[in-house]
Amino acid sequence: MSFFIKSRKRKFGSKDQKGKSKKHPSKAKSALSEEVESESDVDSSNDFTETRDKVYSSEEEEETAQQKRLRLAKEYLSKLEEEEADKKADEENLRDAVSSRLQNDISEQAGKLTKQIADLCSCPQEQDLRIFRGHSLSVTAIVITPDDKFVFTASKDCNICKWNLSTGLKEKTIRGGKKGTEDVHIGHTEHILCLAISSDGKFLAAGGLCSMIKLWNPVDCSFIHKFKGHRGPVTGLSFRKGTHTLFSCSADKVVKVWSVDDLAYVETLFGHNSPITGIDSLTRDRAITSGGRDKSVHIWKISEDSQLLFHGHDASIECVSLINEGNFFTGADDNSVSLWSVLKKKPLTTVKNAHGLTLGVGDQHWITSVAALQYSDLVASGSKDGHVRLWKCSKDFKSLTLLFSVKVKGFVNSLKFSSNGDFLVAGVGQEHRMGRWWSLKDAKNGWVIIPLKPGDKT
Repeated sequence: MSFFIKSRKRKFGSKDQKGKSKKHPSKAKSALSEEVESESDVDSSNDFTETRDKVYSSEEEEETAQQKRLRLAKEYLSKLEEEEADKKADEENLRDAVSSRLQNDISEQAGKLTKQIADLCSCPQEQDLRIFRGHSLSVTAIVITPDDKFVFTASKDCNICKWNLSTGLKEKTIRGGKKGTEDVHIGHTEHILCLAISSDGKFLAAGGLCSMIKLWNPVDCSFIHKFKGHRGPVTGLSFRKGTHTLFSCSADKVVKVWSVDDLAYVETLFGHNSPITGIDSLTRDRAITSGGRDKSVHIWKISEDSQLLFHGHDASIECVSLINEGNFFTGADDNSVSLWSVLKKKPLTTVKNAHGLTLGVGDQHWITSVAALQYSDLVASGSKDGHVRLWKCSKDFKSLTLLFSVKVKGFVNSLKFSSNGDFLVAGVGQEHRMGRWWSLKDAKNGWVIIPLKPGDKT
């Protein structure tokens, strides 16, 4: 395949001023310490490590790879049986339910399962929208916990807020500090640009202009650890589904892989020629990134030490979201959105002027965020025009049909679907999350819940 290329990865390497790589194999341990550092809060990291080590018994450390696979399979089947036992009373129905769940999981991982959700959605009325204020500056990132009970929002005011969806109240705030107080202030001290939450809800990661990634406990919002290594603003974060592997991308043009279980840096991936604008991942050991001005999308196949390269947009690719393991959705700053297949290096379809025609030069309706309801036919895009648009993907992913548009007023900087597709949340602000090229004075900084199902009052 012509767009299948080898990726050079470097562990524990560094570059001199001329760009030449300097490797220190004999000093890997010390280099790792330089890449992953902790604040003065060393005791917190040690406590976390000791607790983790107690969980993993010596017997598990000594087991063979085959024994480990068997143990994990038994644990997974046991979990499925527990989940389905509440729904199915008799043993025969329970076996059928577990078998059906296994088949669905296998289909999802293969990218062959597509739930038909789009036709069940309806355009909400203005009074059905739930609007929340709580940040003094533009909301830049938003995530929903896996159980759809809480929402975390981040902003240019350096604060992270935890919201209870059932009550609509703000439960906790991770306060930001002033720039230059990184050594004494545990919170973020510069604009936060991205958030990610693990699929089991145990870790919340945040990154921003300070080039660091901070880990938090989503339950009580306590600080866990700090990762250092990027040389530019951290622009995107994503947890690999079902694991505690964290992918990060940055304006320094590289992707980094981190092990949250070990609180360790793993490796760095090179390939983009301009600041990376977004990242996403699913179950497989791979990540997808949008390269901004280099007009490319890369799929990083971590275990295979290779990457897939895609080109198609005529402008900067601002955002990317995986629909399934075989298809993804992108948005660019020329007001276009595209559907792709991992088997084609060009888009399957592109919608020009996706958020309406522009009237003046330089006043284009940038696509500022995209989201996909995973393993379904429903995707969404947000723009500078202050609208969120919902799209239906055809069964073969070769066409996009506009379902409806919801006005939220402001830059739509982040979008996330709930796990069941009942609602969509949008982070909105007066400014674009990455800069201050425009300022919409009549917009309000906050976030919005957009119900998608008839009668849904989430």
